[in-house]
Amino acid sequence: MTQTYLTTEGLAERIHYDKRTIRERMKDSVLIEGVHYFRPFGGRKILYIWEAIERDMRVAGSSLCIPMANGEVCYG
Repeated sequence: MTQTYLTTEGLAERIHYDKRTIRERMKDSVLIEGVHYFRPFGGRKILYIWEAIERDMRVAGSSLCIPMANGEVCYG
């Protein structure tokens, strides 16, 4: 199975969110380390796994909520 690894900037472009929102609000609340992203070689850089994020955004019957300043935005 081929996986697509994205930087924070690349993920921001795909889902049309600001990269700061991903880093400060989504990481560790809706995007889980080991499931949606990892740190290659134990470093500081983060790579997001596009297929896992896309799968969880589209899961029927579940909701993926993103906390925003004006309230949550939920998918599903």
